[in-house]
Amino acid sequence: MVGCFLQASLALTNDEEDALIVTRTVIVRSERISKKLFRVFVELEGMYRNIVEQLVIYSAREGITSFIKLKALKYREMRNLYPHLPSHYVHTACQDASTRVKSFLKLKKEESTNKKYPSVKRISIRLDDHLWRFEGLTRIAISTHRGLIKVDLIPHKQLYRYFNSGWRLASEARIKIDKKERRLIAYLTFRKDVRLYKPSGYIAVDVNENNVAMLINRKAYLLETNIERITLGYYYRRKRIQKKYDKICGVKCRAKRKILRKLREEESKEDTRWKVANIIVREALKQGYGVVLEDLGDKPADNMISRIKDEQLRHRIFQAAFKGIQRAIEEKAKEYGVPVIYINPRNTSKQCPIHRSEIKYNGSRIDVCSTGKEKWHRDVAACYNLLFKALGGLERCSHHHPGLILDGSHVPLGSTTAHEPIGIKRSLWARLKSLDETMNEYKMIGMNIQGQTVRLSRMEHYR
Repeated sequence: MVGCFLQASLALTNDEEDALIVTRTVIVRSERISKKLFRVFVELEGMYRNIVEQLVIYSAREGITSFIKLKALKYREMRNLYPHLPSHYVHTACQDASTRVKSFLKLKKEESTNKKYPSVKRISIRLDDHLWRFEGLTRIAISTHRGLIKVDLIPHKQLYRYFNSGWRLASEARIKIDKKERRLIAYLTFRKDVRLYKPSGYIAVDVNENNVAMLINRKAYLLETNIERITLGYYYRRKRIQKKYDKICGVKCRAKRKILRKLREEESKEDTRWKVANIIVREALKQGYGVVLEDLGDKPADNMISRIKDEQLRHRIFQAAFKGIQRAIEEKAKEYGVPVIYINPRNTSKQCPIHRSEIKYNGSRIDVCSTGKEKWHRDVAACYNLLFKALGGLERCSHHHPGLILDGSHVPLGSTTAHEPIGIKRSLWARLKSLDETMNEYKMIGMNIQGQTVRLSRMEHYR
């Protein structure tokens, strides 16, 4: 298992407001461990789980979300309960419990759960700088109730990349136990200081269910994502599996749950989100621009489905995860120091960017402005309106705005500006992972198609 998670947080500095600390967690698996040593880690996980469960119940009952307060009240009791366990496991268990309870109380306040206490199903052992150390690039030493145990890791290219590209290894880590293969799964955290630059322009991005539209120097691109097809494909697959096994084994069938766990819907969508984010952010970095996104609020799906009764459409809207793509773009932008701003998206796709008149689409994604009669694609209009709001509202028609290069026409967004996007299929941009390479391939495909059309027309002529 090789993977990584990306997070970013504001650095706590008063002098430099544009400084960021980006953190990324890299997953590294260990070599197979002997049965004798593996039993030690199983015992350690059991004791750590018991401590977390007791702390979670106590803090949820008392409404305690502060790690410091929880440790002050329960540290001595937990130390007496497990005297042979290194004391810092109680510290990290208090951190784990306070994080879980804080999230649980938030859900309870929103009335999203009816449980009295949060359940501790999955456990990963938190380690601070007193409980572990990294030896070279292939070994980790972990302090346990049986002493210091050294475990060999299986390094990979991603781990080497972080060590050699300016990232620093953090003092905290986490480990999970893989009981099937007798291995440890180590979650190593890397940090990097990033400074946001001052953008010379902006790339406007409009996220939809089946595509992501972006506007770069008056050129609009439509990256096809096919989220609808992925969602419905897994939806019908789950329906078939449930129908088959519910008749044979019942609703609570273990075999059915095992098959459903093997479905990779979320992994497929995550792959699409990060590839889209990578293309957008790298293009913004190359141009020296920032990224403009829609401010969708906390729960955009709830607002979208409020008047929809079709069960399948409601499911599609929830599974589209519009904010998931935005979060991926934001996290990738923080890694490269690209500024991101959020704009109110109200009526951005319904108004003409030039005349501010209504565009009535009547079921189509392309229609004309009711005042100027220009033809507009819905996603292109949304991108232009987002860009104009980011650049300053009433000054939207100025030719001197960075990131809005107009040519030829005396009318802003006139005849020389493209109102229709360049549609790029997912199979093309997901494979090449670069806008320049994708457009070169796109032009080559267009030339080949044009050449084939000319040859066919000549053959018809000679016939």
